[in-house]
Amino acid sequence: MNSQIDKYISRNPQWEKELVKLRKIILDCHLNEELKWGVPCYTYEGSNIVLMHTFKEYCGLLFHKGVLLKDPEGILIQQTENVQSARQVRFTKVADVTKLEKVLKAYIFEAIELEESGAKVPFKKTEEFKMPDEFKNRLKADAELKDAFEALTPGRQRGYLLHFSSAKQSKTRESRIDKYIPWIMEGKGLNDE
Repeated sequence: MNSQIDKYISRNPQWEKELVKLRKIILDCHLNEELKWGVPCYTYEGSNIVLMHTFKEYCGLLFHKGVLLKDPEGILIQQTENVQSARQVRFTKVADVTKLEKVLKAYIFEAIELEESGAKVPFKKTEEFKMPDEFKNRLKADAELKDAFEALTPGRQRGYLLHFSSAKQSKTRESRIDKYIPWIMEGKGLNDE
């Protein structure tokens, strides 16, 4: 048992019973336990399989390659339209976790099999993401910015495109673009330090 995970669970008293039960189910599947991205993450031979996380209204399991799981019980949820690979199962009471224990174990074992098989999630290409007009216009007007953006990794490009286009108002999109132009010019991603 990992003391960092113990601390994570104790810092989430609203979901403590659910997290303890989920953790037991996952560990029964012989996965390795570690803290990644500030949450309990469970791996198989170094590959991420599933993680536990909490929100105000629920706690849940997030399967990293959930989109590839068969999901015969129809319990997997796509968090937002932009999430391509991960799928989550949400819980609001420990009784629901207990009720789904066998199903969750089956899903975890299927996720392990997918990892062993080398299955890959077919991700959308960067060009398929919406580029807001405000950013398109900036790139047209500034060749140096365009070159810097194109030099970023596809993941960093997608991160910026999603962040810029998620703003509802043009003024907000402009403000976000202004804020991150220096980062783009330095080759940094949205979440880089």
